[in-house]
Amino acid sequence: MVGVPALAVPIQPDRQWQQRAACRGADTRIFYHPENERGPSRRRRDLQAKQICRTCPVLTDCLSWALATREPYGVWGGLSPEERGILLTSAPA
Repeated sequence: MVGVPALAVPIQPDRQWQQRAACRGADTRIFYHPENERGPSRRRRDLQAKQICRTCPVLTDCLSWALATREPYGVWGGLSPEERGILLTSAPA
């Protein structure tokens, strides 16, 4: 198809860890902010997502995947996009 980019090869082809994630089956709205959400509402939602992440047996795998793919949205591995951005920009090259 013209104008449709090819999908990238997965960085981690084995993503069985997702089957064991604490967030599996949870409402995804907890992990992704709606358009124009700011301030206390966003902080509350992020905290709710991070509470789920704290109990997750695959937290490290999730965060590694989000950093490796530079996931721009949602709480992954217990970190918001802004927090992951800080990690990525402060990591040695």
